Amino acid sequence: MSDCVFCKIATRQIESYIIEESENFLAFLDIHPHAPGHTLLIPKNHFKNLSELPENLGEEFVKIAKKTAFLLSKAFKTEHFTIGINQGSLAGQTIDHLHIHFLPRFPNDKGGSIHSVVYNKPEEDLSAIYQKILKVKNES
Repeated sequence: MSDCVFCKIATRQIESYIIEESENFLAFLDIHPHAPGHTLLIPKNHFKNLSELPENLGEEFVKIAKKTAFLLSKAFKTEHFTIGINQGSLAGQTIDHLHIHFLPRFPNDKGGSIHSVVYNKPEEDLSAIYQKILKVKNES
């Protein structure tokens, strides 16, 4: 996609600090870091979100994600991370290109768990929620 900043990074039209790369993925430092070593992992091809990522790329995606976490862990001497994907504008996705954030965590970094991002307690019980999901699963 010609106007996508991440596509431009993947094709080297925009410079970045690349820390890991595979045939189909690229990991680079976020230009607006929220922590030392804040890294983004993107597919080189344009996929809007995780739902669009072809299944045959899943193994490579996990492999480079693990390598990225390993490199950050060693470089910053921490095994603590918040790793996540913001999918859709309501979740905070500002660039419509799949990307996963790696945020190394440190003592007193003022961050919380991923559970602190949202708290919208469901009104339905788990059984009703489960039934909704099963209905969709059985229809697909």
